[in-house]
Amino acid sequence: MYLGISSALQHSSPSDWAAKHKALGLKAVVFPVSCTEGEEKAAAYAKAAADAGLCIAEVGVWRNTLAADPAERSKWIDYAAGQLRLADEIGAGCCVNVVGTPYGPRWDGGYRGNFSDELWDMAVKMIREIIDRVRPRHTKFCIESMPWMIPDSPQAYLKLIEAVDRAEFGTHLDVVNMITSPRRYFFNDEFLQECFSLLKGTICSCHLKDIRLKEEYTFQLEETSCGAGILDLELYAALADAENLCMPMIIEHLDTDEEYISSVAYVRSRLGLFID
Repeated sequence: MYLGISSALQHSSPSDWAAKHKALGLKAVVFPVSCTEGEEKAAAYAKAAADAGLCIAEVGVWRNTLAADPAERSKWIDYAAGQLRLADEIGAGCCVNVVGTPYGPRWDGGYRGNFSDELWDMAVKMIREIIDRVRPRHTKFCIESMPWMIPDSPQAYLKLIEAVDRAEFGTHLDVVNMITSPRRYFFNDEFLQECFSLLKGTICSCHLKDIRLKEEYTFQLEETSCGAGILDLELYAALADAENLCMPMIIEHLDTDEEYISSVAYVRSRLGLFID
């Protein structure tokens, strides 16, 4: 596996950005430049990554491409296509977004309508449109797995891949986001195996974090840093390795550079056998 972090770290230049990631022993990075910031800046960061031997794992979208307002939706679909085009130009492994929602004020929030046939059809159409506009040669477009919108299970992800029916569409696997029940939590080893078995051959990148059960009633789960929960991290790494020896595993959702650096040290100590 290729370990990476979602933070760009505090840096002064593209070469400084790449050097700081390389100094931590990382092999994968999340690209810190968007398609709106100009070709020259993007090219400088892409060159810095290549010179340092860093794999560009992900280019993020993180916009509501299913917004209720048609003008806003069109704007973010345009942006997503621009991000996918950028990802393909710099040779990123994937360009990733969550599916989004038109059903409430939070663009990535949980609503009943997120599981409707209407949203399913909208999502399939939107994903196809973004891919068909760009037709990437090197990069897959992905939708990150989520707890309260599709795809919320490996079965739903496989169904989405089949419905989109585009070779340029792949899986962005965030296992923790799909652990939403006591069964998946306590038997996360079985759930990990289910995810990698069903989605074999489609997985482009994975998020690396942990999860724990809170003591309060009723059933409440909390995302945590690696090691502060019960996720079978060794099995996760082994399955990712079996899928792809160069699989990007991206640590995310920490608050400070210091927390990311500490988490990298922990993961390297615990999973060093699996880290390239």
